Amino acid sequence: MYKNMDAEKKTHKLPDDCFVTIRSLLIDLFHQLEAIPSFRDVSILVEKSTGKSYRVSKSGTVIKDNPFAATGAVIRLNSPIGTYEYSFNDFSEDFISTIPEIILQNLSLNPDTNPTCAGSSGQTDLSSGDRLCFNQSSEYLMNPEDMSDDEITHILSEIYQSAIEYNANIIDCICIFQYLIIHKMFLSHDKDLQQHIMWSTGVAQPLAHREEKNHYYRNTFSTLGGAEILSDMKSDIGKACDTAIELLDSVTPPAGEYEVICMPDVTGLIAHEAFGHGVEMDMFVKDRALAKNYIGQQIASPLVTMHDNAKTCEEAATYFFDDEGTLSHDTVIIKNGILLSGINDLQSAISLGVSPTGNGRRESYERKAYTRMTNTYFEAGKSSLEEMIASIEYGILLDNGASGMEDPKNWGIQCMVNIGREIKDGKLTGKIFSPICLSGYVPDLLKSISMVSTELKLSGCGYCGKGYKEWVKVSDGGPAIKAKVMIS
Repeated sequence: MYKNMDAEKKTHKLPDDCFVTIRSLLIDLFHQLEAIPSFRDVSILVEKSTGKSYRVSKSGTVIKDNPFAATGAVIRLNSPIGTYEYSFNDFSEDFISTIPEIILQNLSLNPDTNPTCAGSSGQTDLSSGDRLCFNQSSEYLMNPEDMSDDEITHILSEIYQSAIEYNANIIDCICIFQYLIIHKMFLSHDKDLQQHIMWSTGVAQPLAHREEKNHYYRNTFSTLGGAEILSDMKSDIGKACDTAIELLDSVTPPAGEYEVICMPDVTGLIAHEAFGHGVEMDMFVKDRALAKNYIGQQIASPLVTMHDNAKTCEEAATYFFDDEGTLSHDTVIIKNGILLSGINDLQSAISLGVSPTGNGRRESYERKAYTRMTNTYFEAGKSSLEEMIASIEYGILLDNGASGMEDPKNWGIQCMVNIGREIKDGKLTGKIFSPICLSGYVPDLLKSISMVSTELKLSGCGYCGKGYKEWVKVSDGGPAIKAKVMIS
């Protein structure tokens, strides 16, 4: 299930006092590091995140810590030998007092080493009115930390049992609930920021079986919030089971070019793979993205406007500032088909001489910051889904996106989709194709978009890797779109 961006407001805020016991120690550490003449642009990012993952299926119940939960800090500074980072997770006063000397030893510097270039000198007053200071929290309806493990697994078990009892063809149902509560503090010469964010995701994936054939349907749920999504998971299991059973009658589609309607989850997969990765500007710096040469040019249909928006979406990849202290943005990447901007981290923005977009993200305090997507989507249009279906003489409605790959250097795309519904003479025939491989040249695909629906939906169940590593939470989506693609 893809959540509409106009979701109801949450009623509670996360507590904003989790750094009280260590804040003064870290401020003192910041002062000590900033006072060393050879250091400039000192910053400290602190993270304290907790969460759990619950899974119920035929194979049993599994409860474990969210793999992205972490507690630690990373210091970044510019030194005579370049940018340097030091991470740690010991917040004792004795250890923190040794960090300046450790960094100096690691850099083979003396405390009185002269700076090699101009920078800040002396101490910054962290109470100065010239600094940007805030402490902000996301909202939620139900905090999963207020629920016991038994309560959560009981709900998931009910969903599992409902699926198993729904139809004899349903032989299993993977039910997953996961949440993460993230507290971050960022200190620099001009910023004193805190953010407290909770996201929750769920999966209900029934597996249908008949004779020698198995098929699943993956139904996803996500929110910038808490355990309130469990009620959505319970109410939607019948539809998921019906679709899994339908897929038992699916056939492989003939290869060729088709007019298609991509439902919001497939639209999101295209936005993420076709153009999200292609406009990560650290790839511009390395000359690994063709989009670098097309800024200001028409690369999509005039109906296409695309955002990467960590600022105003109520989704799992939303935040108030990124891991380099840059405030979150709503970056318009494509406007009416014109490529306006990429997204960047601080280092690539400096290298390219552009403004930072707030997309510098770390997998954890122990990992490097890279340019990463957040909530990536196409804007809604003016057509109804019914009008779009009626406009197609022969084509396929694509739903339930599974995975994708991109080639930013050559603008190639390949996406796997679980469901294709045949359209003939403007009507759905009931015939189902599966699996489907969608491919094409990105500008050709985007320029072929001829209709865009009015309903905009996002989902944040996925993670995104940077070269199959450095995973971060993302969401994507959009409206339904009509386009031409190659299918195999």
